Amino acid sequence: MATDFRDGKTFPRPGRLKLGPYMWLARVADKGRAAAAGTIFDYIYPCPMDLGVFERWGVTPAEFDAALARHADDDALLAWLSARTDASHAEAANAWLTGEKSENLDRQDREELGVA
Repeated sequence: MATDFRDGKTFPRPGRLKLGPYMWLARVADKGRAAAAGTIFDYIYPCPMDLGVFERWGVTPAEFDAALARHADDDALLAWLSARTDASHAEAANAWLTGEKSENLDRQDREELGVA
């Protein structure tokens, strides 16, 4: 079942959380599933960070949406992405997130997790 963010108190999983070697996968899966279910509230999917990660993974938003539709759980989605990419794709996306986008990750942690 897709996560419902409409209460303003439930959030996508943190961007730093890894599924396999992939940071952001859990978060973008939550957002994509919520968007498909109409429960995304005020989140944007795909946002610029989603698009940047997709680019580094070598997948399009349409391919990711199709994978979400076919793979209902995280394990199946991770298997799909792992079959399409290699470690260098995961590393490139993770390096971009923790380098160029670290302030965005920090802001999300503050706003959603209450981390200072």
